[in-house]
Amino acid sequence: MAAEETTQNGDESQQGSDVEMSFLDHIEELRWRIIYAIIGILIFTIVAWFFIDPLIEIVLLKPARDANASLQNLRPFGQLFLYVQVAIIVGIVASLPNIFYQLWQFIAPALKKRERKYILWIVFFSTFCFLAGIAFAYFVMLPLAMKFAAQFGTAEISNEFAIDEYMSIIISVMLAAGVVFELPMISFFLSKLGILTPKFMRKYRRHAIVIILVLAAFLTPGADPVSQVILAIPLVLLYEISIFISKISSKKSA
Repeated sequence: MAAEETTQNGDESQQGSDVEMSFLDHIEELRWRIIYAIIGILIFTIVAWFFIDPLIEIVLLKPARDANASLQNLRPFGQLFLYVQVAIIVGIVASLPNIFYQLWQFIAPALKKRERKYILWIVFFSTFCFLAGIAFAYFVMLPLAMKFAAQFGTAEISNEFAIDEYMSIIISVMLAAGVVFELPMISFFLSKLGILTPKFMRKYRRHAIVIILVLAAFLTPGADPVSQVILAIPLVLLYEISIFISKISSKKSA
């Protein structure tokens, strides 16, 4: 009897050790995935720095130029800090495929074997959704928002914008749109895990719309109400698309 208890205790100790090593291996894997993601960001940030002038002058200043808005730098070394900030953000956006790949590779062990085959497709569509959100913000939201901001008010007051605040709005709106356009992919992933169901999403549709309006205001800090409403509209459409995706994902999981 004593021998059996000793053996059982030994087995439990061995299991505890295996769990501990497995957990440590899991943390080590996470660490390396983060390192690989950071390396990708650094590489693309350096590349972006070589093209920083056209990125700012041709791309990021275009909404202000089209709206005839006047921009001013009000801080010493303000443009230097702005250039560094833009290079880092462009580096992050450009390395999104690598970031998504490292994320899904970390999650892969928890997926079924047949589901791991779709990792590259998931990385592709995750990147596509984010870039689609950025494109929507750049070509639809920002021109309307900047035109509204530049023309609003009395002619007796000149609308001139600080360059740091302008860039903050431009970048935050584009990144916010990129994040919210990931809603279908988030829905797909949560449905695969069995956490989200189309029935649940349909039941709380009204609550979701209220949350979407609050989220649109939160994700566009400093932006005008026009940008927030324009962001909320595709969010509602994406929610309906996510219900459809959740339905398909739930059927395949079953």
